[in-house]
Amino acid sequence: MVVLNRIYTKTGDGGRTRLASGATVSKTDARVAALGAVDELNAVLGVARLHSGQNDRIDAMLGRIQNELFDLGADLATPSEPAPAWEALRIVDSQVERLEQEIDWMNESLKPLDSFILPGGAPLSAHLHLARTVARRAERDAVRLVEGGEAVNEAAMRYLNRLSDHLFCAARRANANGAGDIKWKPGATR
Repeated sequence: MVVLNRIYTKTGDGGRTRLASGATVSKTDARVAALGAVDELNAVLGVARLHSGQNDRIDAMLGRIQNELFDLGADLATPSEPAPAWEALRIVDSQVERLEQEIDWMNESLKPLDSFILPGGAPLSAHLHLARTVARRAERDAVRLVEGGEAVNEAAMRYLNRLSDHLFCAARRANANGAGDIKWKPGATR
């Protein structure tokens, strides 16, 4: 259990922070950037949930995902090399598979896409599209870690990739009973 007795520690005043492993890194470190994007995504989902009252199942999925994003943050904050002295919290394949099952469920009732769609429509949909873009950034930041030679849990990478697809489908589903998809009309304003 996490216990936070003090909110400010002053350890970051010099532009450095600690990872879960205890290693001190710059606040501009690629791992910290990935953690920050995951944290931002969680906050954006919190705002989206303000509009999910009429979508109980979507709200429940988003609530679970918010908790899983803390798991993902713990995963990213604990480098696998050197191996930690404790059993690190890691994203697991069943979490990725659940996202895939939910994508399939949401997609079943949606009309096939015949155009790219613009973010918008219902407030929930607009916020979920914003969350989708933040999820993509978090994924890019995690890829930068890998490309920089850092080891990142493969299930965590798959989770981030599926999550943006999940949020896209959830955004479409949020528009399905009202506003509908807002279709891109190529060159319409020339």
